Parts: sequence; structure tokens; C-alpha cells
Amino acid sequence: MAKVTTFEAGYCTHLACMAQKGAGFNVCKFPARAWLIEIGVHRWLWDTGYADHFERYTQSGIFKLYRKVTPVYLNEGESLKQQFLSNGIDLASIEHIILSHFHGDHIAGLKDFSFSSFICSHKGWQKIKTLRGFSALMQGFVPDLIPDNFEQKLTFIESFEKCNLPLDLAPFTEGYIVPNSQKQIILVDLPGHAIGHIGAFIETDQGWILLASDAAWTPANYKQLKGPAKLANFIMDDPIAYYQTLSKLNQLSLNPNVTIYLSHEGYL
Repeated sequence: MAKVTTFEAGYCTHLACMAQKGAGFNVCKFPARAWLIEIGVHRWLWDTGYADHFERYTQSGIFKLYRKVTPVYLNEGESLKQQFLSNGIDLASIEHIILSHFHGDHIAGLKDFSFSSFICSHKGWQKIKTLRGFSALMQGFVPDLIPDNFEQKLTFIESFEKCNLPLDLAPFTEGYIVPNSQKQIILVDLPGHAIGHIGAFIETDQGWILLASDAAWTPANYKQLKGPAKLANFIMDDPIAYYQTLSKLNQLSLNPNVTIYLSHEGYL
């Protein structure tokens, strides 16, 4: 079965009530998590967290506002590249990086993995790739974080074999099997937060887990259906779809044999 290891690569800060209604006005840390997935000799990386590239490309111009709204903290040695090197993980062994979506805290480390290819939603990339300036900022997208040869090394999930999901994963019913994963990594659409936002069901020795990325920011978002502040709707791709996804996560969470992991939970 798949082995999944969690990493945190920096964090940003923001008001708690933005992530969850009624959580108060205290400023909280929101970690930028990424996951290393291993099956046999194959390795995938789910998102990248923050990296030094984020600071470089948000120091000036309109993208400086990104850092103003959500201040970012990344100490020396905390980027995934440095953590992997410190832990003896060969960067060249990461065959593919799966991108849940294109917000800066999920793609900032892409340029550190020059040996890897990339996997994402076709819908997400087609919508985001031409955005620049204010339009890109409003989508949380910093174009300079994308490697120059990105499209040459890119595969869309829609090209993968489609399958019906096990009944244990209801109300989710279908997904895309990641090649060479022995059907242990199945990608699913989790629309709402960002265009082309996806998650991954992964079968481990402890049972199925769902890497749900930013489909919710706190467990209470889906367990108690306490959504984020209404102001957060302005940065969502589709607020209606977002709450439909929350409802599906709510139903999934009733199954004790499935564990849901979010990118930013844990600090409210």
C-alpha cells in the first residue's frame, strides 16, 4: 500500500474568522503542507508549499499585495528542497508533482524540482495560464513561479484512466487513476475553492485517506458545515460549488475508515 509522509513548508498568517465563521479575530498560522507519496519505487509529491521563489517574485509590483494580505514566513531550511536534502531524499527521485491548484502556497517550490514532471487539471491550467497582473493576483496565481518548461512536462488528469470509486468513498463516485500507482492513488474533482481544484484518494495500510487540499480550511468547515467568512467568497472560483464540495466532505467524514487531510488545518 501507499506510504504518505506529511511536510510543512512555511506558513502564512490571517484572521481566524476568515477561515471559519465565528472563530474570532485572532491572527492564526496556516501551514503550507505538502505530501510525499511512495508506492514501490515510485514517488509523487502532492503540492510544494512555500519556497524562496515566492519571496523573490512578490517583492515588488502588484504581487507585493499578496504578501500584505497573507504575510508569509519561511525559515531557513524549511523549503521542501532543503527538507528533502536534509532527510536524504533525492530530488531526482520525485517523478511527478501533482498540483491540487495554482495558488502560490501550493506551487512556490516547482522550480526546485527540475527533474520532475507535473500533473494537474486541464480546466485549471487552461484558465490560469494566460492570467497576468491584477487578474492573476485575484486568482492567487504568481505566473513567475511556473517553470519555463512546465507545459512540456505536463500531463492532465483527464487523460488518465477513469474508474468507479469503492462504495466506502461515497458520496464520491468516480475518479482518475494515477499511472503506476496500482490504483492506490485516485484523483477527484473538488470544485469551488479554485478553478480545477482536485483532491487525491490514497489507499494506505491504515485505510483510505483523502488529500483534500483547500476544499476546506478547517475540519469544522465540513464536519459542522461552518464555512469561511462571506468575504472569502470573493477569492473563490465558485462559492456554490465550494459549499457543495463541503457537503460531500461532510458525508465522507461520517465514515470512520476514511481520513481527510487539509493543507492548512490545525491552528485555530
